Amino acid sequence: MIGAAVVIIALIGAIAYNLVPKISERTEAQKYVPSADNPDPSAVIDGVEKIDYPAGTHVQAPQRVAYDQTPPMGGPHDQYWATCTGTVYSEPIRSENAVHSLEHGAVWITYDPQKVTGDEVSTLEAKVDGQPYTLMSPYPGLPSPISVQSWGHRLALDDSEDDRLAQFITALRRNPNTHPEAGATCSTTPGSFDPSAPPPFDASAPGPDAVPMTVGQQSAPAAPATGSNLGPGNG
Repeated sequence: MIGAAVVIIALIGAIAYNLVPKISERTEAQKYVPSADNPDPSAVIDGVEKIDYPAGTHVQAPQRVAYDQTPPMGGPHDQYWATCTGTVYSEPIRSENAVHSLEHGAVWITYDPQKVTGDEVSTLEAKVDGQPYTLMSPYPGLPSPISVQSWGHRLALDDSEDDRLAQFITALRRNPNTHPEAGATCSTTPGSFDPSAPPPFDASAPGPDAVPMTVGQQSAPAAPATGSNLGPGNG
């Protein structure tokens, strides 16, 4: 009887040893799930930058936007969004298309291809490939090795294994409290944006004709001449 009791106690101890950490992990993860009481869980993630941007202002390629952040995380953007259905781009993509994806609730992971290679790229791809409302692309010249964006939010990272990356995705991907167009799709149609041949990234500084970030705000300048597609939109 004593031997049986010892075995039972040992089994209970083993079960508790394995379950307690998992329960603790679930409790920790729950902190980053949006809710009515916690509409923007990214507020507790160390290092997240936040800027409020007006939504719905569109430009048309090859127009560029004089973004105030690198990579951009909001502001005027192309009329067509980049496909963000768990899409991994092997080449840099046009920022104006990617920002429109953020408006739809996507999370955009970017990395400097000179600083992040091999297994680290594979680690990032595993967080994106096939995951809805997610896209990833190289971004030459990043201030940090890795940067992850959602609408009005950004987190710079040094390591693809950083726990804050998953926390950021949980907190902000499709979070209806933090992006302007809740329910908008991440799929694209022929004639809009082709993920197999996306518009190219332009590493040069925007010229004097670039659309300013003030467009779309109440203090925005007058609309451009007839023929431009710049202006508020619904997509």
